[in-house]
Amino acid sequence: MTTIDELLSEAKPLYKRKKREKKIMASFSVLGMLLAASLFLHQPVPVSSAVIYDVWAEEIYQAENGSVIEDLGLPSDDFGLLLIG
Repeated sequence: MTTIDELLSEAKPLYKRKKREKKIMASFSVLGMLLAASLFLHQPVPVSSAVIYDVWAEEIYQAENGSVIEDLGLPSDDFGLLLIG
């Protein structure tokens, strides 16, 4: 008759092997998910949605150097801020 100790000593290498295989598979799964995420997140921006600054150069210049309040005809101070009073 076999004892519990003998059965445990017989099953111990099999248990450790399965545990190691699970760790290896889990690490490969994590690496695969990271690779897939990096491929999906680093897609190039389509040219049609990119801002072309040559077309918008005049609008950008006006926005940087002009005052919207002055353009609306409201009173403004030297800094282009709304003049109250």
